[in-house]
Amino acid sequence: MNHVKLLGILFLCLVFKFQNSNAAKPRILELDIVYIGNSITEGRIMKAPEKTSPPTIASEYLRKMNGIHSVSFSNQGRSGCTTVDYLPSSRSFAEVIQASKLLHTNPEHRLIFSIKLGTNDSAITGPNGSPVSKENYYKNMKAIVDELLQQFPDAKIVLHQPIWYSPNTYNGAKYLAEGLARLESYVPELKSLVKSYAETNKKHVFMGDDLGFEYFRKNYLTDCVAEKGQQGTFYLHPNEKGSAVLAEFWAKAIYKMCK
Repeated sequence: MNHVKLLGILFLCLVFKFQNSNAAKPRILELDIVYIGNSITEGRIMKAPEKTSPPTIASEYLRKMNGIHSVSFSNQGRSGCTTVDYLPSSRSFAEVIQASKLLHTNPEHRLIFSIKLGTNDSAITGPNGSPVSKENYYKNMKAIVDELLQQFPDAKIVLHQPIWYSPNTYNGAKYLAEGLARLESYVPELKSLVKSYAETNKKHVFMGDDLGFEYFRKNYLTDCVAEKGQQGTFYLHPNEKGSAVLAEFWAKAIYKMCK
């Protein structure tokens, strides 16, 4: 009887040890990330966007995070683009799909779409489809997300809040205070969209960065490029310092979703 008890105790100890060793092992993830956005995502204003764009820096940041084994990415940000430019019937969307298929060839990897759109939608005149009302912004974003999930059912999608720009912004496109107010009106729409997917498509669509807007509003003199416009010097694009900050915001939001 004592031998039986001893064997039982040894067996329980082994089970406990096995469970603990498994629990202690971090989950190893290999990420394929497709970044969708405009000139801020593209890093067009940067001297070396292949090194200093937010997607490049965010991906490098993620590579250093616990549990992340590898990160491959494709920067599909395009200067001047709106949600209209990325609707499923558009050329830009077709390019996103092609780039995603080229990037995501291993089904064991996790495919993530990181999306930040809205800046150009908010303009008074200039970019394609602008001004985009908050209701149409919601519809356009939903159409984009729906089609991405249709083509890549296992993908995760992170929607980042657009960042602040100065209310005198007026380059080739006209933004001004009216545009900035419209940009702010998109934020509740994004949150409402994410909430709706929590009910219809759980664990696939997430709210991303919501810190960048306020950060750049407070730090535009040090973190944005001073650009000459039709109503004086304006601030729209992050400089290298700002790009690194924005990239960290994105990376942390993506990493949180991965947990």
